[in-house]
Amino acid sequence: QLQLVESGGGSVQPGGSLRLSCAASGFTLDYYAIGWFRQAPGKEREGVSCLNSRGGNVYTEYSDSAKGRFTISRDDAKNTMYLELNSLKPEDTAVYYCAASDPELSDLYSFCMLVPSKYDQWGQGTQVTVSS
Repeated sequence: QLQLVESGGGSVQPGGSLRLSCAASGFTLDYYAIGWFRQAPGKEREGVSCLNSRGGNVYTEYSDSAKGRFTISRDDAKNTMYLELNSLKPEDTAVYYCAASDPELSDLYSFCMLVPSKYDQWGQGTQVTVSS
């Protein structure tokens, strides 16, 4: 059974930091493009960051709001992906989802995209709340 299990969300004050984790089981993350998305109440799910290291090069992409504040990474030994959130703002409040994209389904062989429909495996989501 393919599964992504998230952890690490919580409540922080503006300017604070969090580290989200997403452990994969039933498949190995390094074969897939991986991504983080978020969805705030009443809004559509939006891409935050993605990473693909197939082909030998590490390709990453960040949304404009994430650039310079968030960092995506992957630990192959643990088969786990991470999203480091720094300098958090109230507008970062959302449910955060990790996702993985099988390149045979999405054609994401050497790059990634912040497009939810390109990802076929999803975590359950973890709440991040930024408030004073």
